[in-house]
Amino acid sequence: MGEALSSNGHPVSLVRHFAAILYDFLLLFTFLYFASFAVVIPFKIHPGHSLFIVYQGYLLVLSFIFFAWCWTHGGQTLGMRSWKFKVVGTDGAQVSWKTALVRFTVAIISWLPLGLGYFWVLFDAQSRTWHDIVSKTRLVRL
Repeated sequence: MGEALSSNGHPVSLVRHFAAILYDFLLLFTFLYFASFAVVIPFKIHPGHSLFIVYQGYLLVLSFIFFAWCWTHGGQTLGMRSWKFKVVGTDGAQVSWKTALVRFTVAIISWLPLGLGYFWVLFDAQSRTWHDIVSKTRLVRL
């Protein structure tokens, strides 16, 4: 229970999944930190600045591009590569940009109720997260 079965029968545990998320968070944070310099310094953006909401949208779009590019080009982020699993469509096909957008959007929503969308693997008969279910993807252990 709490493990997503891959096509070869080996599970991707919830712990492994969260470890990959931690790796990816650290990489994404560094990427966004440096990308922020391109707009924060020239425009002197700070909370309360008229462009602050645009800046937040910029960070969200960059985050999507980071994950979607990885998922559509080999199915792995650096964290997934480190923990030896990848994301594929339920039919085994590579993830499309449209599927990546759905997966990314629902993954964000999955965090809002205290991560329930991720812990859903403990309750789902096929051990899927909310974003796996909605985007018709699954994790495959390598």
